[in-house]
Amino acid sequence: MQALREMEIGVMFWGGRDPVATLREVKGLGVRCGQLGIPGDMKLEGAAAAWKAALGAGQFTLVTVFGGFTGESYADIPTVERTVGFIPQATRAEREARTLALSDLAAELGVPSVALHVGFVPEDTGDPDYIAVREMVRRVADHAARHSQTFALETGQEPAHVLLKFLKDLNRPNVRINFDPANMILYGSGDPIEALGALGPYVISVHCKDGDWPPKNVPGALGAERPLGQGSVGMERFIAKLKEISYQGPLIIEREVEDHQERLRDIRMAVGLLERLRQVH
Repeated sequence: MQALREMEIGVMFWGGRDPVATLREVKGLGVRCGQLGIPGDMKLEGAAAAWKAALGAGQFTLVTVFGGFTGESYADIPTVERTVGFIPQATRAEREARTLALSDLAAELGVPSVALHVGFVPEDTGDPDYIAVREMVRRVADHAARHSQTFALETGQEPAHVLLKFLKDLNRPNVRINFDPANMILYGSGDPIEALGALGPYVISVHCKDGDWPPKNVPGALGAERPLGQGSVGMERFIAKLKEISYQGPLIIEREVEDHQERLRDIRMAVGLLERLRQVH
C-alpha cells in the first residue's frame, strides 16, 4: 500500500459488494485511502484474497478494518445500549470470535488497525458488564498485538472522562481511539473539541462527520447526522484542534445516509471542504 500524506483525506465505506467495483466508486470520490467496514453478515472466507487483489490493482490504502455485528441497531440510545458492541451478554462470545477473525483479516491485508464500537461502557468499574467488557477488550488487544495492530475504540457513547478512565484501566498500549466528533454530539455525551483535547494522546484515526444535538423533548433520542460542515461540530475548530494536538493521520469522511446518491454527493462536498480547511488552518 502506498504511503499517505499528512492528514490525507479518505472515506469510510462498507464491504459486502464486489471489491473492484466498490474501490472504483470510492476512488471516483477523489481519495486514495479509507477504512473498510465489515458488516456482521459478510462472509469472511475468501474475502482477504479478493480485497488484497483489488487494493493492489487500485493502488488504494486501507488504514483500518472496521467491524460491525449482526443484531446491532442504532435506532435510539436505549436500543444502542441493548444491542451494540460487547455489552449484550448473549452475543459476547460470538462477537469476540468475530473480532479476532477481523483482526486476522486485517493482518492478511496488511492493515495496521482494527476498530469498532464496544458499546456503552458503564462508569462503575465494579459493574459486572464493565469487568466483562474490559477483559474482552484486553483479549482482543492482545490478539491484535500479535499482528502488530492497534485496536481502536470508536468514541461517542460515553463522555470523554469515562472513556479515558477505561483506557487507563485496560492497560494495553495498542488500544487507541477512532475519534468521531459527531458521535459525541449525536449521543449528547460532550463537546467534541474538548473531548479531543482530553483524548488526544490516544487518537490513532478520526471520522470527519457532522450532526446536531438530540432533541431535548424526546428522551432517549439520538441527534441527527448532517452533511459535513452543516451540523454542530464546527469543522474549522475540529481541524484546528487536530493540528494543535499534532495529529498527522488521515481524515476519514463518514456519511451514514440511506440514499446512495445523496451519500456520494455529500462525500464529494466533504472532500472539497476538508481540502479547503487543511489549507486554512
